[in-house]
Amino acid sequence: MERRTFVAAIVAGGMSIGLAGCTPPSRILTEAPRAAGPTGPPHPAPTPSPAAPAPVPPPVPPSPAVTKVPLPAGVITGLPTSEPVLAWTVDDGSDAEVVRLYIEFARTSGTRLTFFLNGSYPGWTEHAELLKPLVASGQVQLGNHTWSHAALTHLDDAGIVAELQRNHDFIVSTYGVDPRPYYRPPFGYRDRRTDAAAASIGYTCPAMWYGSLADSDLRSEQEILGLADRWFLPAHIVIGHLNFLPVTRVFPQLQQLIADRGLIPVTLDDVFEH
Repeated sequence: MERRTFVAAIVAGGMSIGLAGCTPPSRILTEAPRAAGPTGPPHPAPTPSPAAPAPVPPPVPPSPAVTKVPLPAGVITGLPTSEPVLAWTVDDGSDAEVVRLYIEFARTSGTRLTFFLNGSYPGWTEHAELLKPLVASGQVQLGNHTWSHAALTHLDDAGIVAELQRNHDFIVSTYGVDPRPYYRPPFGYRDRRTDAAAASIGYTCPAMWYGSLADSDLRSEQEILGLADRWFLPAHIVIGHLNFLPVTRVFPQLQQLIADRGLIPVTLDDVFEH
């Protein structure tokens, strides 16, 4: 399978929205009212409009009732359970607008997702305030995909550690969560040496996949739907990408496919104990 050809787990939750502006308090009179002039009594002060009610954010969906299993040692490619769960995982983030639309989809639909992000892409900083509540609630899980989408097998051990550590520091400082032990090697390039280097800083679980939307490159909406029909199945980890707009135009169809098949969208943390 090509590396940048797969998608991840689905999650639930709502985003906090700031309060609407309040009407300023009326001024206290500090002098006696003036006598009426020749044209009649003074105009009464306008009645202040009541403050608009603050928008109510969508409720945070509860975590799915899934029996957790121990996280196996080493690489994972699927979910070792007989329950009808699907891990929709999404990588990269080269298009900031796609990042925003994925976050909005998660927020409004309650779908649980796992994002394997590259912190070098600006969208993860630009839309951090939109994503933070979903991360805090556990609806969206964050995993490490290296800082700059580096091919780990092309780096020495120090380079592997530097790529993962820089992205780790970005995730912790921006979103306040520790993404360990999950990381996804860009392009799927990994071997025993890269696994050992990653594990030396706590990234002990290379998260691969078993199914892809193949949208690391530009795909048509129909291609994406066809691949989802093929791979959105129980116990699959499916990979997608936050790089091109067509997938954002078929979110309703993807959500309906999941519902029609009775699948439960999950994050990796929903399934694995570690």
